[in-house]
Amino acid sequence: METIEIGNSGLTASRIGLGTWAIGGWMWGGTEEADAIDTIQQAVERGVTLIDTAPVYGFGRSEEIVGKAISQGGLRDKVVIATKVGLNWGSDEKPFRDSSPARLRQEIEDSLRRLDTDVIDLYQVHWPDPKTPFAETAEVLEGLKKEGKIRAIGVSNYSPAEVDDFRKGGSLDAVQPPYNLFEREIDNDVIPYAELNGLTALCYGALCRGLLSGKVTADREFEGDDLRNNDPKFQAETLPNYIAAVDDLHALAQERFGKSVLALAIRWVLDQGPTIALWGARHPRQLDAMADVEGWHVDDAAKAEIDAILKRHIPEPISPAFMAPPLKAA
Repeated sequence: METIEIGNSGLTASRIGLGTWAIGGWMWGGTEEADAIDTIQQAVERGVTLIDTAPVYGFGRSEEIVGKAISQGGLRDKVVIATKVGLNWGSDEKPFRDSSPARLRQEIEDSLRRLDTDVIDLYQVHWPDPKTPFAETAEVLEGLKKEGKIRAIGVSNYSPAEVDDFRKGGSLDAVQPPYNLFEREIDNDVIPYAELNGLTALCYGALCRGLLSGKVTADREFEGDDLRNNDPKFQAETLPNYIAAVDDLHALAQERFGKSVLALAIRWVLDQGPTIALWGARHPRQLDAMADVEGWHVDDAAKAEIDAILKRHIPEPISPAFMAPPLKAA
């Protein structure tokens, strides 16, 4: 498994990280704890050393499962635990942004308890909260770092200008944006900013919520609170265009590299800069394709073919903005 240093933190992690949003169950139709624990432990066996979670993933459920899997498997010294901070919710379980100092200090204690650890390796602000000065948020996290409760600091869903403001108050090692073949808004800002400033980019949604797995069909239905029911890409009028693009991408991957579209999608993210691709899974079988990502690269000619396919089928890409939580409670 390829590895990368996370900023200047001294932490080294696998370039494929396990994303555990689905493991929390919320917005993914539920989860089975035994399968989830098995998935985490098998991911580590396959060389994955970065586990990314967040309090809002199941409102504590994902962190608890990650903590159990690591503790029961005796894996703490083998993994980099990345979690997040800065979202709040009420009894209605509707998240909103809250990076107030009091919230940050409450969340660190809750996350340490749920994850069954005394230190979090990478602590990331989940969404920018304009109600609190970004530099003030950084100062609080820098204080937690000095207290030994966290080892490295990151931000998620921040623009370069917001990152600049954040860095006025403390150090920064990582950014976490949405990034995949279909959602490339950061090509011209966050990715070059990360390269220029020595930051590592943990890219979430690397398979675009399963769309780039090659397994989504036009008649696929999603149950319960599955967020894809609200994703514009998965609606009847747009999904066929994305599926057509996936089909052509799969043909390219097979012809040029003997790989699946899933492997192509992950390899493309890894070849874009100082990146980690977050691989979402909640069943061990969803890890099987990881071995296909190692040992090759998407060359410039193939990247040009990919761009042509996307332009042909999706001339007006749809952004991931639908996932953004509100600035305050409803």
